[in-house]
Amino acid sequence: PPPPMATANADAAEVERLYELGDRLSSAKDKSQHAADYEAIIASVKGQNVKAKQLAAQLIPRYFRSFPALGTFAMEAMFDLVEMEELIRIQAIRGFPLLGKDAEFISKIADILGQLLTSEENVERDAVHKALMSLIRQDVKNSLQPLFKHVESGSEIREKIICFLRDKVFPVKAELLKPQAEMERYITDLIKKSVQDVTGLEFKLFMDFLRSLSIFGDTAPRESFQELIEIIQAQADLDAQFDVSDIDHIERWTSCIYMALPIFTRGASSSKFLNYFAKQIVPVFDKIPEEKKLDLLKTVAASSPYAVAQDSRQLLPSVVQLLKKYMPGKKVDDINHNYVECLLYTFHHLAHKTPNTTNSLCGYKIVTGQPSDRLGEDFSEHYKDFIERLTGTEDTVRAASKRLTQGMADFNKAISSAKTEEEKTKIKADQQKSTMTMRSYNNILAMSQPLHGKSPLFIGDKKITLSWMEQPKKPAASTAGGKRTQPASNGNAPLNKKGRGDGGMHNQLVNRAFEGLPRGGGRGSGRGRGRGGRGRGWGYR
Repeated sequence: PPPPMATANADAAEVERLYELGDRLSSAKDKSQHAADYEAIIASVKGQNVKAKQLAAQLIPRYFRSFPALGTFAMEAMFDLVEMEELIRIQAIRGFPLLGKDAEFISKIADILGQLLTSEENVERDAVHKALMSLIRQDVKNSLQPLFKHVESGSEIREKIICFLRDKVFPVKAELLKPQAEMERYITDLIKKSVQDVTGLEFKLFMDFLRSLSIFGDTAPRESFQELIEIIQAQADLDAQFDVSDIDHIERWTSCIYMALPIFTRGASSSKFLNYFAKQIVPVFDKIPEEKKLDLLKTVAASSPYAVAQDSRQLLPSVVQLLKKYMPGKKVDDINHNYVECLLYTFHHLAHKTPNTTNSLCGYKIVTGQPSDRLGEDFSEHYKDFIERLTGTEDTVRAASKRLTQGMADFNKAISSAKTEEEKTKIKADQQKSTMTMRSYNNILAMSQPLHGKSPLFIGDKKITLSWMEQPKKPAASTAGGKRTQPASNGNAPLNKKGRGDGGMHNQLVNRAFEGLPRGGGRGSGRGRGRGGRGRGWGYR
């Protein structure tokens, strides 16, 4: 081998030669006449001189557009450079945006940069982020398409790319998505392909982004909201047979219907969800794990105000069936008040849409003038049984409420005498739990009492706020000489005016899933075997 001094001199000469080639290209008026100089710069990538490669990583992008015939040759050299040591790789990454002269090159570069998102070095990762954003600003479509392809295909870098989209791309959508309608439609189609195999937190991220787009905004047509519902329905596996042993599917179904609630308020149909509950879930409800039953009943209760009459008729028999299971025929020590509250709330809202359906189910005598009134048939036994169950439930709840009231009086005293903060925290948690239980008892009594008559009036408005929803604020007292403050809406609707959901309706399952995705990428939720061959479970913990 040559002596070290000779090697150093040769390296310095090579660097000097590249500077001369660069200067000649810089000063040339017609750079196309100097193709040989540009080829020489590209060829230096194959050598062993580290400093020469660093310089080549700067010069190749700088004069790339002047030599279209050498574009592929130059691109391959840049791809070689990103496989080399860190200093050379970072220089090449920074130069990539200058190579984005056409759609084919941009897609290839975006694909390579997407793969480099796995870098653990801050300087390199920052260079990749800046290069990708520069490329996206040049050509949004051809830059995003290969990134979403990695998400769709389930490649190893998919989570890094999702984090990049979340942190860098989505926040500047107004700047990037122009013309707005066309580009919002384009990215919607990319997302629809990508969510076929995702975790719960990833799906929520994408759905939140879609709902932020103007094509799904307040003035969007009903068809747009139905499109969102269909995306959610596909994620919920509503065409699959329900399997009580598949916890992933139960959690996915529950979370998906919660995500759909704000969209139901905009006119999208809840039919597929409610019919699936009636036909697939209710028949095996007893076999569902206890910790999942309440989540299912809450989702149905929350969506019941948005059910149409036809869906209400189909679902009511299932709701009455469950009510009879959980409402005792006589006074007992206790009942599952959460189940009964959800079911009574659902019953009222469904019966409000189709009151005469309750004639054959509960023995009522509601007259609408339709043959479905079935007034000529004898359902008196149904009425007797239903009223007995209502009475037994009320007696049980009143007794339990009395006991709870006596116990709640001791909470403040217990907090005062607590010696540690840990004790105080536990007592306050118990107090909060008791308060919610009392709300549940009060709701049950408020909803059961109107059902005793032969022709009851069903509650179909916002008079009842479920105990687990955010409670309406009490109206402020009027001040002397001032105007009375308008009372807060006593709504039990789970969503605000804009249909974006209020604080009390946040699904804990969705939130738990979403909390898992870290800001820097990485696996945010567990992986499991999803339903129907899905490779990703929803990862709830």
